[in-house]
Amino acid sequence: MRSEQLQQLFTHLEEVIVWRIDNPSEDFNTAPKLSAGDLEGFSPGRFISDKELTDQEVVIFLMALLPRLDASLLRRIHLQKPNTELFDLCATNENGRLFYPTIEAAQYILGGDNILKRLRALQYFNDSNVLLRENVVVFSDKNNEPTALSTNLNISQEAFDRIILDSEMLPKMSDRFPAEQIFTRRSWNDLILPESILTELQSIEAWYTSSQVLMKDWDMQKTLKPGYRVLFFGEPGTGKTLAASLLGKYTNRPVFRVDVSMVVSKYIGETEKKLARLFDMAENKDWILFFDEADAIFGKRTNVRDAHDKYANQEVSYLLQRIETFSGLIILASNYKNNMDKAFTRRFHMCLRFPSPKQTERLRMWQENLPKQLLIDDINLEEIAGRYELTGANIMNIIQDVSLKTIAMNASEYRVNRQLLLECIKKEYVKEDRVFS
Repeated sequence: MRSEQLQQLFTHLEEVIVWRIDNPSEDFNTAPKLSAGDLEGFSPGRFISDKELTDQEVVIFLMALLPRLDASLLRRIHLQKPNTELFDLCATNENGRLFYPTIEAAQYILGGDNILKRLRALQYFNDSNVLLRENVVVFSDKNNEPTALSTNLNISQEAFDRIILDSEMLPKMSDRFPAEQIFTRRSWNDLILPESILTELQSIEAWYTSSQVLMKDWDMQKTLKPGYRVLFFGEPGTGKTLAASLLGKYTNRPVFRVDVSMVVSKYIGETEKKLARLFDMAENKDWILFFDEADAIFGKRTNVRDAHDKYANQEVSYLLQRIETFSGLIILASNYKNNMDKAFTRRFHMCLRFPSPKQTERLRMWQENLPKQLLIDDINLEEIAGRYELTGANIMNIIQDVSLKTIAMNASEYRVNRQLLLECIKKEYVKEDRVFS
């Protein structure tokens, strides 16, 4: 990106601000405008063009960039034109030498001294606006509350990296983005499942390479809904999270596991608001959204007995609409398929049951995951695999427990006796209130 192109944007912003100071009663439609040529060939210009930002939204976007890229611009204008209402609406630093843009200042630039037009300018500061919906413009007050008009305008770090530096940095878990990225160092060979399930999982991987041809080259976006929706169901510890991680690894796409506890709210409308923000941030990013324990927000609708039931059902209906229009891969994980609302399951492209491992699969898990340093000569793994019905997660917990206890013994050889192994297996049984024998 050439610096003069970026500078041209701030020159435009300065022209608009000076125009408003000189013309407090004029309609904003007569303000200086950017030409299409001003936006070509650099990342911020592409963003403005691709999102089809209005002239008003361009001003708000550039004002949000001021604290990071040209913090002295408002100060320079103030030195030239000190006696204007605009600077009473700006925030200042501790010594009062620098002015920072606020919602009120943006209102003034868009509406001038016309109160009605300044009120109308507030439409650009609600969650439906693209700049807020996609977490581009943010507010610096501690509550992130857009209705506090004196709060400072800023640009989010994720948007700054993506739009200005042209190198996307993935978001961290926060109240605004209640999901964390998950990784795995494992491969498909480490996911021990029936061959039919593995084949289905790898067909999801193939969707990424085939969907462009289907939707664009064959022009099927007219008749088919975008994206791909999958349900994983089965007992805990059977590989659902690992499968989601592997899909991300082999398609070179980040997987974000949504923290359901941060999304679900007892306050009416708050759950939809948080999910809307999440979907908006993930839209068109090629991210995989993984909803673990999805029953909590995608569960069955209930008969309406009171206002709470009514709004809970509205949440499910809202989610149904959002997952149908999401253009990427969405994976929902649940312990039981029947816990899910049937309106969702009808719209899944695939429902995969992750079964508890059989004896041969448990044996492979033991054989392939026990550290080579452990000596288990007197332990019959085939008998252990046949006798103790454990999930993959159970087996990995036992292997870790056995390994740590063996290392702590400080023996010359890391030899595991049968009694120690059985004690660790028993501990897993007790955790799940199962009878060990």
